[in-house]
Amino acid sequence: MNQKPSITSIPYLSNQFTKIDILRLDAIHPIVSGNKWYKLRYYIQEAVHKQATTIASFGGPYSNHLVALAFAAKEANLKSIGYVRSNEGEPITPTLQEALNYGMELKFLGRSTFQEKKTLLIHPKNKNEGNAIYYINEGGYGVLGAQGAATIMSEATFSYDYIVCAVGTGTMIAGLINASKPSQKIIGITVLKNEGTIYEEINQLVEASNKPFTLLHKFDQGGYAKTSLAQIEFMNELWDFAQIPTDIVYTSKVLMAVKELVKENYFTSNSKVLVIHSGGLQGNRSLSKGVLKF
Repeated sequence: MNQKPSITSIPYLSNQFTKIDILRLDAIHPIVSGNKWYKLRYYIQEAVHKQATTIASFGGPYSNHLVALAFAAKEANLKSIGYVRSNEGEPITPTLQEALNYGMELKFLGRSTFQEKKTLLIHPKNKNEGNAIYYINEGGYGVLGAQGAATIMSEATFSYDYIVCAVGTGTMIAGLINASKPSQKIIGITVLKNEGTIYEEINQLVEASNKPFTLLHKFDQGGYAKTSLAQIEFMNELWDFAQIPTDIVYTSKVLMAVKELVKENYFTSNSKVLVIHSGGLQGNRSLSKGVLKF
């Protein structure tokens, strides 16, 4: 695990007034990619401390989180269970097959009943007796996930005026807010459409109320798993100009947003902007072969 991810400039997105850099969390590990390791690290530590034998979590059929957890659990000599947002008998995606290859047991909760069943499973009163199974919420959401995400921030990131990241569960941005300097502006690009509870979910993990943050909602490309021809073209162009691989769910939406914000002069002149590449390219496996150049 490379714990010192590189920061590289993206001239393709910068202009004479605004410098755009990217924190390449995607390059720290081929499997536990991007923010996944940071969000999981303290959960795994606690599971081992509590002498759990199994870690269980939740995700969709193209979940970066479940693959990362399957691999990390195996490395920690723990069993793993993935509760999947799909129905029994549906085709196994390449993502779920990879999780199976790392030893994860898959259990299918259905699509319409997923949230209800997840809530029952992670509720303390309904967990198995004892600490044999250690449950992690979807996407690593929770206090320990945010504490892990806070470790993304380092001395190198404190020189930036703006930190921009994708927002799914809100865990990563909460950690970044907690670890940021008061002068830094934290901006989240939401990837879910009409997510009415996201502010509340983030604020539950933010330690200080005097650290404001901004969420921008107009760059979701239609919703969580939605994509467009313009998005695919942008991803391929970015690869041509900067050799940075992105995914259809998170990072490409963030970088598309940054491109538009630079064009709109959203950032203060002569400011330094750092984009977090949160890693995880599993969503791209839902595309036909050859659609992307990487």
